[in-house]
Amino acid sequence: MAKILVIDDERSVRNTLKDLLEYEGHQVDIAEDGSEGILKSKKTDFDFVLCDTKYLRTGDAGLIRTLQEERPDVQVMMTSRDADLETAVECMKQGAADYITKPINLNRLLNSIKEKLDREFQVQEPARRPAARKRAAACAVSESPTFDGMKGQSPQILRVKRLIEKVAPSEARVLILGENGTGKELVAHSLHEKSRRSAEPFVEVNCAAIPSELIESELFGHEKGAFTSAHKQRKGKFEMADGGTLFLDEIGDMSLDAQAKVLRALQEGRISRVGSDKDIEVNVRVIAATNKNLREEIDNKTFREDLYHRLSVIVIRVPSLSERSEDIPILVDAFLDQICMEYKCERKSVAADAMKELKSIQWTGNVRQLRNVIERMVILSNEQITLQDIRSYAQEIL
Repeated sequence: MAKILVIDDERSVRNTLKDLLEYEGHQVDIAEDGSEGILKSKKTDFDFVLCDTKYLRTGDAGLIRTLQEERPDVQVMMTSRDADLETAVECMKQGAADYITKPINLNRLLNSIKEKLDREFQVQEPARRPAARKRAAACAVSESPTFDGMKGQSPQILRVKRLIEKVAPSEARVLILGENGTGKELVAHSLHEKSRRSAEPFVEVNCAAIPSELIESELFGHEKGAFTSAHKQRKGKFEMADGGTLFLDEIGDMSLDAQAKVLRALQEGRISRVGSDKDIEVNVRVIAATNKNLREEIDNKTFREDLYHRLSVIVIRVPSLSERSEDIPILVDAFLDQICMEYKCERKSVAADAMKELKSIQWTGNVRQLRNVIERMVILSNEQITLQDIRSYAQEIL
């Protein structure tokens, strides 16, 4: 859970973001403008500030600098209705952690928050003993709200599990394919946990959540003074994953320039930080994932064919939920156990006709969407989830 401050003059935007982020378990406060936001930041140690770019210059030192003076490690994420590259670059130069265009894509926002929370964990991770790291990583996976997405007995999901068992002990690079919400991240975690690198870091990069002008610094790090906002030396994700696994999620969204640099790192086993001419050797196992058809992206010249062949030594395709609908009762039972425990309420049941309805739905958001529906039903239904409950309460997010 993170403490988040939303600064926006549009009440609908403030309240919608507050509701959505609180629904995801975060603690959220709101402010109408930059001045109010600065006052609130003096009273509360926020982890993230989500702010419209119109307040970029609030305060003598600028909004971002002023907020970071109150709490140096606060992550300021700027939003704007105008996809203006010049404004985005200015935000990043002033120290913004991200730049997101409106209307805000909630998945992108949540991924960015998760990415930055994971980064804080990884900074602390190397100091821990290997055995402790391994236990912590195992706990992090088992307690994930979507971990049971790997549950099921359908032929499709059993094939994925068999592939994981065979491939995990090797050093082969793996490309994971599948629609959003199918559980590609879970496959990557499982590959790491069953590998010889399981006691070492698992570092995740969401390539879709990082602006193209920052991806090189994110992956390879930078030296102090390499660019305007580089106030100190910083390790990139390749270095942080040294000895362990680097998971490049949504790699189909990576720019061609960044793809070229990743290809070099894979070919040569070394990287150089932005602003440095010194090579650093890294030993990482790379696992990549995407919801795109990379063959089509290659034909459209938006993805490098040589990088595709480097990444796809082994390809694991994760089935959509509609392809494994017989697993839905198993998944529902697992989600009910998890969610009722989280909410500290009596374990609820599902009526037979309600379960039949769940199996008939076209789950465009796959396992993630199914879990959201079950969580809503736990909150809104009585002791048993009925067909009427699903028809009354679930349609809004289907």
